[in-house]
Amino acid sequence: MDVVPDADVEAVEAVDGVFLTQGAVGEEMSIQRFEIDPGEAVPEHDHPHEQIGTITAGSITFVVDGGERVVEAGDTYVIPGGEPHAAANRGDEPVVGYDIFSPPRANPDWGE
Repeated sequence: MDVVPDADVEAVEAVDGVFLTQGAVGEEMSIQRFEIDPGEAVPEHDHPHEQIGTITAGSITFVVDGGERVVEAGDTYVIPGGEPHAAANRGDEPVVGYDIFSPPRANPDWGE
């Protein structure tokens, strides 16, 4: 069993105001913590990984296939691999959540 203490991992600022922390990486999936400051956004992108996540604080607006979906603390979501998506924090507090990727998305190039 591998354990990745949160205190041992530094967050990477992927884009302005969007902080990603790589958690545990297994053979078939990985987990990542994210925090998005108020007013900041993740631009549209896609990746081959299926992405399942949960919001633990705040709310986030996802833009997928031309439509918007608001996901609030306690909600879970899934984004199929290869589906273009974007996300924005339109609230007054940071959004915090966790994404699980399959296959693993360990230390991707955040500039891609």
